[in-house]
Amino acid sequence: MVSSAIADARVGGLISAHHPLGTSTGHLTELRGHWDMLVTRALEVSTLAVELAALSEPEFLGLCAWLASSGRELPFRFLSIHAPTKHRELPEAELVERLLALPPTVDAVVVHPDSIEQPHRYAPLGSTLVLENMDSRKPTGRTSAELEPLFAALPDAGFCLDVPHAQSIDPTLDGAHQLLDAFGERLRHVHLSSLDEDCHHVPLRPADEEAFTPVLQRCLDVPWILEAPLPAR
Repeated sequence: MVSSAIADARVGGLISAHHPLGTSTGHLTELRGHWDMLVTRALEVSTLAVELAALSEPEFLGLCAWLASSGRELPFRFLSIHAPTKHRELPEAELVERLLALPPTVDAVVVHPDSIEQPHRYAPLGSTLVLENMDSRKPTGRTSAELEPLFAALPDAGFCLDVPHAQSIDPTLDGAHQLLDAFGERLRHVHLSSLDEDCHHVPLRPADEEAFTPVLQRCLDVPWILEAPLPAR
């Protein structure tokens, strides 16, 4: 059940009523690496869905150790892990082996397209692998045309639509619709927030919520993951 924090937050009806709605732990920077506390905070938002964001390699290694030693099954119905994008030192083959060793309760492993060096190495992840469209800071993985070769090489991979990333590429959001036209059948979940001028995730602004609505109405069958704190009450 979604907590009262969702019901009371000043977000629009489409988002607050969506099922399932959850949060990413990536914006809880003050708790980074403290997985017990991060999961507790995520449960305050929703027991339905979560993305455990291990954005740096040390965080990811810590998450792997925590999942292996915690001895309990997390209560979320949808569990996504965000693979590391920063401070990478592991050879790609070893990173993939560690991704493959994640518990079977993990529904999705989100990987940034620009971090993939040899796509074939990720094929054993099958449909658990989820590729996310990138923002305007990145050199590739931003549009359907740039993602198509990766999906061709990884035919079982899923897709995570990051709506504000798509907006940073095309403010009209036609690009977001093109991504759904191309990869909608692969859609596994949605990333949702607003972006500041440096493309950092910030709480969803009312104007963006209104602009995103036609896109979100095409994504009703998958979890929506908030990548920033809920707007203030």
